[in-house]
Amino acid sequence: MQNVKMLIGFLCLFSGYVAASPATADKDVAQAVDHLTQAMLHKDIPQLQALTADNLTYGHSSGKIQDKQAFIADIETGRSGFKTLQMQKQTITLSGDTALVRNHFSAQAVNSGVEVPTEIENFQIWQKQNGQWLLIGRQAFKF
Repeated sequence: MQNVKMLIGFLCLFSGYVAASPATADKDVAQAVDHLTQAMLHKDIPQLQALTADNLTYGHSSGKIQDKQAFIADIETGRSGFKTLQMQKQTITLSGDTALVRNHFSAQAVNSGVEVPTEIENFQIWQKQNGQWLLIGRQAFKF
């Protein structure tokens, strides 16, 4: 009888752990998206470097495609910047070590010194690499 109780307790504990895992991963991805958003807003170049994969492909709503170096360089030099930046109506779909994130990108952007109100849709692909969620792909599009 003692063994049965122990087995049931173990199974309950294990099922709770398995059930909690996706929720934890969702929170981790949401936190990574938030950290990236804040790094873009505040020109935090070390954080941008840390949150993006070396093979990043970053697509703008204009159709312009950048790699990691070009994406970060635009923010670092001020060619691209933000007075305000929020990701709204976010959804996260997990598939193993990959997270698909959709959100509404709402910003008061500053492009080459000119303020541009920006309301676009955003699709991001995050991948867990060495225990950390990294942005590997992003595509924005007008709606």
